[in-house]
Amino acid sequence: MLPEGKRALIEPAHPQRSSARQCDLVGLPRSTSDSQGQGESAENLPLMRWLDQHYTDTPYDGVRRMTAWLRSQGYPVHHKRVAWWLHTMGIEAIYPTPHLRQGHPTHRVYPDVLRGVPSTRVHHVWRTDITYSRLHGGLISLVAVRDWCSRSVLSWAVSSTMDVGFGLEAFDQALGVARPDIFHTDQGAQFPRNDCTGRLAAAGIQMSMDGRGRALDNVFIERLWRTVQYEEVSWKDDETPREAIEGFATFFVRYN
Repeated sequence: MLPEGKRALIEPAHPQRSSARQCDLVGLPRSTSDSQGQGESAENLPLMRWLDQHYTDTPYDGVRRMTAWLRSQGYPVHHKRVAWWLHTMGIEAIYPTPHLRQGHPTHRVYPDVLRGVPSTRVHHVWRTDITYSRLHGGLISLVAVRDWCSRSVLSWAVSSTMDVGFGLEAFDQALGVARPDIFHTDQGAQFPRNDCTGRLAAAGIQMSMDGRGRALDNVFIERLWRTVQYEEVSWKDDETPREAIEGFATFFVRYN
């Protein structure tokens, strides 16, 4: 007999046999007998409706915040119950998820060739990265090219936008000094572009990029950004990009 037929034999209001005993007699798992469910109780439906309305106002609130909000309204509910209600209604908080940033399909991502490879001479490996710098009324972008062995900054550039042009400017300045064997970057939106990789490939330079989930691969240039913030940006309040550029020029001379 199919489970549906066995379920039809169960009489919840039977005067002599409990539902569990009836399930044993017909060979039906107890959990299966209730698979159709009874729906939410009349007491829970208003709470679910309020959760739905609250989600409309604050779609970024998750289970914990929803639970705290209900408790503040005088309903001591458990967060697991709230999670079940939200799941039943198909409600999920809006938040950043994995794979939020996807590279362009035509932009090639190069393998990381530096794992386990030390840099023992100048101009063997160059690294680059982009960071933000604070102004009094906004932000500017700062890119730098750094030699991995000597830790010196070979070139840098500033832009009020995140376009690829100022990155190419820094690349050209550095290539005017020397040419590395390997040029290493992260997988940010600017660096895998054909404008950047093509420029380096034409110069006969091997490309290398951080692997996914390898936040520490570019740690040396991240330390540079920390020094820039502590020694140049945090204690100043530049009004214009020109003031910031003048400050960076003095800083990088002192840093090298």
